[in-house]
Amino acid sequence: MSEYGLVADVGGTNIRLALVNLSDGNIDNIQKFLCADYPTITDVIRTYLSSQETQVTQACIAIACPTDKDWIEMTNHSWAFSQKQVKADLELDNLHLINDFTGIAMSIPTLGEDQKVQVKSGEVNPDAPIAVYGPGTGLGVAHLVKHQGEFICLPGEGGHVEFAPSDDKEMHILKFLQNRLGHVSAERLMSGPGLVNIYQGLADFYQKTPENFVPADITERGLDGSCELCRETMEVFCRVLGSFGGNLALNLSTFGGIYIAGGIIGRFMDFFKASDFIKRFEDKGRFKAFVNKVPVFVITESQPGLQGAAAYLRQANGYRI
Repeated sequence: MSEYGLVADVGGTNIRLALVNLSDGNIDNIQKFLCADYPTITDVIRTYLSSQETQVTQACIAIACPTDKDWIEMTNHSWAFSQKQVKADLELDNLHLINDFTGIAMSIPTLGEDQKVQVKSGEVNPDAPIAVYGPGTGLGVAHLVKHQGEFICLPGEGGHVEFAPSDDKEMHILKFLQNRLGHVSAERLMSGPGLVNIYQGLADFYQKTPENFVPADITERGLDGSCELCRETMEVFCRVLGSFGGNLALNLSTFGGIYIAGGIIGRFMDFFKASDFIKRFEDKGRFKAFVNKVPVFVITESQPGLQGAAAYLRQANGYRI
């Protein structure tokens, strides 16, 4: 009989739960629950397991908050708990808690061709470092390295490095945001809220009065051509993503590939492919030829967190991923 494990992907609004077959990596019985409907994470996991016929003795939970201590406090939800207590309450032999972006990073070696789209040419070196970044509510960044046949995630807070402008308009946006925020991180531009910041900075550059737009307004009007400023906002967004991705390639020689996660790019994939993303990715002066060899992919899999949690749990049990 195959042994199964429980995997979870926990965000501020939803928790997704599933079972993974540890021997072959197949993920089954995915269910989504509203976090707000349950007082604790233990309650929702018990609800899920009560509907399953399979017994589990171990689990991996990818969660949107730091996981380096026993006490877990979610950043965007009220759940707070002890890892040891949850393990005991659920009668688990092993419980692994990982950051949600670690989960996304761990999914990369398991992605099939139908779960990603290559947007920049280059050949993947399967033994070389990988970088993943994801513009969403914020900007997540992580690296993945292979050591003795296992994948090790190198998490960090790369989204909070200083934003580096590359032309006069971006310099103006930087100064505009510095006046409002002080320190301006990459996340202040490369995220959903970042679209609004770019839009407002460009409006100031052109001495126009900005509308009270949310990110979806900007992408909608930019794509349908009804707002020239929104379209330019999207162009700047793609360019700065390219510059940032090229920096990641230089940081760790990521010939294993650069991967972009998060749902934003998927909403305007054709626009993104036609943008100056690649031009700016490769605009590294004397090292243009170096980064030119690095392939770039957009993750299209809808559940990379679950898939990564499953990969993490399988590897913890001695399986190659």
